[in-house]
Amino acid sequence: MFIQTEATPNPATLKFIPGRPVLGAEDAVEYRDPTEGESSPLAARLFEIDGVRGVFLGSDFISVTKGDGEWQHLKPAILGAIMEHYLSGEAMTEGAPTEVESDAEFFEPADEETVKTIKELLDTRVRPAVAQDGGDITFQGYRNGIVFLHMRGACSGCPSSTATLRHGIENLLRHFIPEVQEVRPI
Repeated sequence: MFIQTEATPNPATLKFIPGRPVLGAEDAVEYRDPTEGESSPLAARLFEIDGVRGVFLGSDFISVTKGDGEWQHLKPAILGAIMEHYLSGEAMTEGAPTEVESDAEFFEPADEETVKTIKELLDTRVRPAVAQDGGDITFQGYRNGIVFLHMRGACSGCPSSTATLRHGIENLLRHFIPEVQEVRPI
């Protein structure tokens, strides 16, 4: 089994591509600590590695965020854990973990069409590009011209995330939806 590794814009996160499905095509889940990771055999295995602070599972990739430690020491252990997981026969797509969001989506009923357009733009133009960098951005809310987005995986805590929000996503949304004034992370 050959597992590709890619750097992400976030120096604390590496993207691992096992060449096999990780979750279903539309699924993505983030674990921020070992307790959250208990529901996923792979995440639990990765959190056993000293220095792993976060695990993000995408449809065909795994992003791992480090706390302490250097990648040169962590990377071999992470590769070993991923390989061990796949060789153990534990299915990744079976019983995909349920995602727990801290807040439900929020917006006024009158803004439903605007929100629908925001979500469509995020799903077709933003999320595929962000997934290439090992992360995900999802809609959280819309109020008074402000779009609230939840950044996950490599996007969470990334030094360039502010630029991505301001210059990329905000400009895109403003172009297609004039009533959007600002984009903020949650």
